[in-house]
Amino acid sequence: MNQELVKKLIDEAIEENPMLFLVEWKISGDNHIEILVDGDEGLSIDEIVRISRHVEHNLDREEADFSLNVSSAGVGSPLVMPRQYKKNIGRTLKITRVDGGKDMEGELISADDQSIELKWEAREPKPIGKGKHTVEKQEKIDYTEIKKAIVKITF
Repeated sequence: MNQELVKKLIDEAIEENPMLFLVEWKISGDNHIEILVDGDEGLSIDEIVRISRHVEHNLDREEADFSLNVSSAGVGSPLVMPRQYKKNIGRTLKITRVDGGKDMEGELISADDQSIELKWEAREPKPIGKGKHTVEKQEKIDYTEIKKAIVKITF
């Protein structure tokens, strides 16, 4: 399977809609092509079909038999690129850190090409007296510190 041709076809299909972006793609040893796409405002079935048809119709099955799967980053899929974080600002993320520290959960309030910023509420001992009070915390986290980030769905 010609990987350069497949990548070119994927890029052509995605470039037709600037709201879409490629998350990842791969070709397995048995010529199974897996394409994962996302969009700034989601990804419709029509777009998945359009991308799939563009790639499939421009590859020759006589040259190499293949299977093709085009899908969107679904609920519960880890975020892997800054553009995915940016589109999820305002949502709650569950973050697992590379260093094995305690998992974090908070609202994503900003994201750029190097880091994200989360805010959350925590119960802490009062500075004076007994008992606890609720404080709002905020932390900037570099992408290099994130092992896994998942959007937490709340109802």
